[in-house]
Amino acid sequence: MELFYDEMDSPVGTLLLIGDGDKMLRIEYGTLSDSDDKMTAWANRYFDKPCFVKHPDKVKEAKSELQEYFLNKRQHFTIPFEFHGTPFQVEVWRALFDTIPFGATKTYKGIADTIGKPKAVRAVGGAVNKNPFSIVVPCHRVIGANGKMVGYNGGLDKKEYLLNHEIVEFG
Repeated sequence: MELFYDEMDSPVGTLLLIGDGDKMLRIEYGTLSDSDDKMTAWANRYFDKPCFVKHPDKVKEAKSELQEYFLNKRQHFTIPFEFHGTPFQVEVWRALFDTIPFGATKTYKGIADTIGKPKAVRAVGGAVNKNPFSIVVPCHRVIGANGKMVGYNGGLDKKEYLLNHEIVEFG
């Protein structure tokens, strides 16, 4: 199966966009060559004979929406995307996308409560860390119980930038 990708520059560094031609499958920090082993392992887990093909036109809608976000012209993403993960991970990712408004934050405990599993705070943290859609599925809006920024797969500097971008630029 062909997985189409492109890379784009952004204020938080290079973003890798991967789709199947109809919907987005991943948005990661870095380039394909930076994360080749990780992306190959992920693709082999979910697709039959995957191969990555650079094809900017196949992911241009996602690139456009991300550019609009960084230009303060977009607060919500409408690109079609598909989650690939465990049922629990998908439930957490869906909750991130559906329940944390632009410019707001929620705690890991708040997400656990949202999905009806109040004792699964650590598992929620693990799922948030594996979010396959950086920025679009707003894991950067998840904070610690003490109100502080904790853990972010892209690095706390990126998380801080994204939160400030949303609060300052649009707030």
